[in-house]
Amino acid sequence: MINKIPLAERLRPTTLDSYMGQEQLIGEGASLRKAIDSGFIPSLILWGPPGVGKTTLANIIANTLDRPFYTLSAINSGVKDIRDIINKVKNQGMFGGSNAILFIDEIHRFSKSQQDSLLGAVEKGIITLIGATTENPSFEVIPALLSRSQVYVLEHFSKENLDDLINKAVKEDTVLSTKKITVKETDSLIGLSGGDARKLLNLLELVVSSADSEMIVLNNELVNHLIKNKTILYDKSGEQHYDIISAFIKSIRGSDPNAGLYYLARMIEGGEDAKFIARRLLILASEDIGNANPTALVIANNCFQAVNIIGFPESRIILSQCVTYLACSAKSNASYMAIAEAQQKVKETGNLPIPLHLRNAPTKLMKELNYGKDYKYAHNHSGNFVEQEFLPEEISGTKFFEPGNNARENEMRKKLQATWKEKYGY
Repeated sequence: MINKIPLAERLRPTTLDSYMGQEQLIGEGASLRKAIDSGFIPSLILWGPPGVGKTTLANIIANTLDRPFYTLSAINSGVKDIRDIINKVKNQGMFGGSNAILFIDEIHRFSKSQQDSLLGAVEKGIITLIGATTENPSFEVIPALLSRSQVYVLEHFSKENLDDLINKAVKEDTVLSTKKITVKETDSLIGLSGGDARKLLNLLELVVSSADSEMIVLNNELVNHLIKNKTILYDKSGEQHYDIISAFIKSIRGSDPNAGLYYLARMIEGGEDAKFIARRLLILASEDIGNANPTALVIANNCFQAVNIIGFPESRIILSQCVTYLACSAKSNASYMAIAEAQQKVKETGNLPIPLHLRNAPTKLMKELNYGKDYKYAHNHSGNFVEQEFLPEEISGTKFFEPGNNARENEMRKKLQATWKEKYGY
């Protein structure tokens, strides 16, 4: 019977001490560990890639705190399922229902109305919510629910973590420990898993069950030989995911629409979320194109709004239009570089005093202290400009923005030269 239980389930840890990784959360003195040890946890969102232990951690928390534990998957649950659990907890009341934990896997897949249905129970403490998501909760969880929850970020496992997991499986698992397995190389196994511990154990079990020898030497050659479909794997959160999105962005930045479309197709065929792709295009439109073509940001924003309404398969057409437009557009990273330099200057100089003439003066005392005095209203002057100092005295004349060498930004440079003369060196 034990053989029918997947290896990943047989090795699932049941205590915090046996839980792998995430020291930043559950290590000695870490914030979540302190909350668990205190016996009180807030509603929380566990954000991290697949296979890093979100579901396992939720189970461990419930077991450690000896709380009633209910679980739903956002893929196949609706508002009725949520209400059924809330009503069940309410009806149990002091007879075992209090402080119940509701775990919702892939909470980012819940619609606004589904998430809204959780608010009252979370706010009144009827349930403690633990949501698991692979997507940025700032985008995927409604603000009202997010404000009532603490977000904890789970990190990718290190290679050392995954090597330890393989060795643990070989030595301690009730099935694998009965076999003669020698671990020589793990790179291919770990690479194919994309850092997902659950997938790693599934692949390990597949390799062991597929080997035609009593003596199994686990190495890269054996793994590559037995797992034929490695070239078509697309892990939405593993290493390949980041490699493909990196190639996608760099192709568009490099003005190659064909390569951009190829990597777009890779992501679509791999089941990537259209909103994730559209968000990256929105960032690129400002970071890599900016004022060289301000319309790019408008196109990218419209693309993002459209895919939120339409979804796949039709969204592929909208994404394709945006990709080709951005790839063929003039490029400039001037705005990106400008804010980076401005932030660095702030870090170096701290809170410099704001020039008196630029300060707000809502009170009589502030006016007596000359707040706002000598400010020159630009619209009262020819060309809607009058020369005056806007930066703190200590960094007067510092230039952060350097227009790019393209038609639009060359016009901006000419305007700045005519306006500021030699002050900023344009």
